[in-house]
Amino acid sequence: MKNRYITAIICAAALVSCGQTQEKTTQKENYYETMTVSLSDRTLTTGYSAAISGVQTVEIRPQVSGMITDILIEEGENVQKGQVLFVIDQTPYKAAYEIAVANVKSAEASLSTARLILQSNKDLYAQDVVSEFDLMTAQNDLTEAEARLALCKAEEVNASNNLSYTEVRSPVNGVASMIPYRVGALVNSNIAQPLVTVSDDSRVYAYFSMAENQMLDMVQQYGSLNNAIKQMPEVELIMSNGEKYEHTGKINAISGTISESTGAVSIRAVFNNRNHLLRNGGSGTIIIPMTLQNCMVIPQSATYELQDRVFVYKVVDGKASSTEIHIAPQNNGVEYIVTGGLEVGDIIVAEGAGLIKEGTPIKSKNELLNEQNEEEGQE
Repeated sequence: MKNRYITAIICAAALVSCGQTQEKTTQKENYYETMTVSLSDRTLTTGYSAAISGVQTVEIRPQVSGMITDILIEEGENVQKGQVLFVIDQTPYKAAYEIAVANVKSAEASLSTARLILQSNKDLYAQDVVSEFDLMTAQNDLTEAEARLALCKAEEVNASNNLSYTEVRSPVNGVASMIPYRVGALVNSNIAQPLVTVSDDSRVYAYFSMAENQMLDMVQQYGSLNNAIKQMPEVELIMSNGEKYEHTGKINAISGTISESTGAVSIRAVFNNRNHLLRNGGSGTIIIPMTLQNCMVIPQSATYELQDRVFVYKVVDGKASSTEIHIAPQNNGVEYIVTGGLEVGDIIVAEGAGLIKEGTPIKSKNELLNEQNEEEGQE
C-alpha cells in the first residue's frame, strides 16, 4: 500500500513537470524576433552583362590587289604603328611607277620646248614674220604641255602610292589576331576577311546596357547626365571565369538614345589593361555600386510574397498585422530597401514571416530573455 502511494506521487509530479514543459514550449513558440524600423545607409551593387573590346580595333585590308609574297608577323604578336605586316607582289607596281616617272620627264621636256616656241613666235610676231594665229597656237601648245605635266605628276604620285601600298602596315599599336591568309594568296581591297585584325588592348572598353528606368534614377541622383559620368563611383568587372578583375574601371560614356527594340541605354566603361589579361571580344559582368542614404532597410526574412506583392507583419497592439510594402528594385540578396508602406519607428516581425497568420499574438524574443533573466534572479 505504501509503495502504491509513493508511485502515485511520482506519477503526479511527472505529469506536473510535463505540463510545465509543454506550457513553456507553447509559450516559447509565441516569441518572435522583432525589429524597429529605422533609417540607415546602404551600398548596393548591380551586375550587368558586358562585352569587352579594345579601345581601338582595326581590320586591316590591302589597298591594292595582288599576290601575298611575304608575311612578316606571327599570329598573336604585339605590333607597332607603322610596322610592315604583309608584302604584296611589287613587280607590276614598280613598273607602273617607273613608267610614271618617265612620263613626267617627257612632259617636262615637252613643256620646255613649248616655252621656247612661244618665246620665238613672240619675237617673230613683233617683226611681222608670223601671224597672230601662229602666236596663239604656240600659246595653246604651252598650256597643253603644262596640263600634261600636271597630269603626269599626278599619275606619278598615284603610282608611288600604289607601290607603297604593297607594304601593308599597321595603323595602330596592338595585338595581331589569327591570319586567315598565307603566302601566295591573291587578295584585294574587297576581300571578305581582313588580312589581320589589330586590337589596341592597353585599355579596354566594356559595353553594357541599362534599363531606361535605372538610367533615369541614376541621372536624377546626380542631377544630370554629365554629372553622372563625372561623379559615379568606379565600377568593377567580374571576368568570365568568375574572378574579379584586379583594376577598377570608370564609366566614360552613356548613349544619348534609347534602343527602340530593347528599351535599354548603352553604357561604356574603360579599364586599364597593361597586363593584357582582357582580350578583344571577351565578356564579363560590370558591377556598379549604388549608395543610398537615410533609407529604411529590413531583412528579406521579414517579408513574404503573395501574387507578386511583398508583405511584412507589423506588430500592432501585440498582434501581427499584415502590411503591404514597396521595395527598391536593387537589393543585396539579404536585405530590402523599403520605399513605402512602413514608417520609422514601426515594429515588425524580423524572421519567419511566412509562418505567421494575421492576428497572431506577438511577443519579442527580447521580452523572453528579460523574463528568463528575472526568473534566474529570483531563484
